[in-house]
Amino acid sequence: MPVLVITGTGTEVGKTVTTAAVAASALAAGRSVAVLKAAQTGVRPDEPGDAQEVARLAGAVTTAELARYPDPLAPATAARRAGRAAVGPHEIAEAAAKLAAEHDLVLVEGAGGLLVRFDEAGGTLADAAELMAVPVLVVASAGLGTLNTTELTARELRGRRLDLLGVVIGSWPEAPDLASRCNVADLPEVAGAPLLGAVPAGAGALPPADFRDAAAGWLAPRLFGTWDAEGFRGRVSDPRATL
Repeated sequence: MPVLVITGTGTEVGKTVTTAAVAASALAAGRSVAVLKAAQTGVRPDEPGDAQEVARLAGAVTTAELARYPDPLAPATAARRAGRAAVGPHEIAEAAAKLAAEHDLVLVEGAGGLLVRFDEAGGTLADAAELMAVPVLVVASAGLGTLNTTELTARELRGRRLDLLGVVIGSWPEAPDLASRCNVADLPEVAGAPLLGAVPAGAGALPPADFRDAAAGWLAPRLFGTWDAEGFRGRVSDPRATL
């Protein structure tokens, strides 16, 4: 798995923090890691972007960013408004391939959901994943509504014959409600892929050293972690349990 594409079921689902957790776990397992942010939107030139946030939390990763646009919009729209060149799927694939030649693992973080447009031709992160023929990790929210968006994302990946590696809950609440508890069992069913982790809400606010120490415990072995899906599901089913 030299390249892994990480997408979300939408915005604000914990994609960047999940990317950081995967990076931290891979580093702890002895891998060299690069993080590619194809298009960063909503950030000024002097502000740290998502790739820099991953490095802050995870540690010694190589970061790359292909384009940056000031408006917090879809990359294609943000590029048009800024009067700047957009980033297409071929550019994403080429950049990832270059990084993969020098690193054990390249994490390609998308912008928003799978089909958010990157250029005026309608190119998406899914198109880039197709060009690279690499697996995709989906980051989903925990609560009500996540089953629909997760299944739609999974169906699109299957329709393109892309490998859905699994699903990670990007922000697991400290006091999960009924929907969140039920979704732990239902998410892998609707996705047709395993649940590979649950990142605690607020994990991104941890001191970096604490984040790195804890990251492997949030992710399954497929993502270089120690998290046990069955054990987590068993604890979730008991409302008295401490999660």
